[in-house]
Amino acid sequence: MLSADRRKVSSILTASLAVWFLLVLAAGYAGVFESGPSRPPLAVLLAVAAPPLIFGALYRASRRVRDFVLATDLRLLTAIQSWRVIGVMFLVFYAFGLLPGVFAWPAGAGDLAVGLAAPFVLLSMLRQSPTWRRRVLWLNVAGLLDFVGAVGTGVLVSNNAIGLAADGAARVSLGSLPLSLIPTFAVPLWTIFHIVSLLQLARTAGTVSTREVALATPSF
Repeated sequence: MLSADRRKVSSILTASLAVWFLLVLAAGYAGVFESGPSRPPLAVLLAVAAPPLIFGALYRASRRVRDFVLATDLRLLTAIQSWRVIGVMFLVFYAFGLLPGVFAWPAGAGDLAVGLAAPFVLLSMLRQSPTWRRRVLWLNVAGLLDFVGAVGTGVLVSNNAIGLAADGAARVSLGSLPLSLIPTFAVPLWTIFHIVSLLQLARTAGTVSTREVALATPSF
């Protein structure tokens, strides 16, 4: 059973996720994330960057948050990455001429690759393969790099002041609903999942190293 502290932190995090989702949903409905050709996409960039930064601050400041994060099952965090296969919808939108290829191909193919790889990485964890930690590491590094590329190309092809690759064609806008939920909610949330996975991996590696040192140390 969960401890009282863990249940409390879990409840707070669940409520925070719900509030966060409703806020970005309302902001998307109000057009907050639509920049226009004369403004940089500051609202979208803030929505992408702020949640991981807030998470990092809470992780450093709160022992309860830290304990909750480090107790999270790394297998569950790896399995969650399977949901990234939904990124194939970018390629579908591209096929119908609704998204530019310079954004859709790296974002869609990257998400699809991470999502398809996640079950195999999870299987290696369950089987305790000698290389499972390396596979988890690369899965999360690849997932983060995919987000960097997707957000970067998404900004460049959007109708904003720094949209250097925008061609003015009528397309689905990443700043309007429902797609605005991807950069403003899904990307930062999954980024946090990646960060937690890497923290978990570092903790596991530290535990293994300590155990190996203890076993290698002769007793007198």
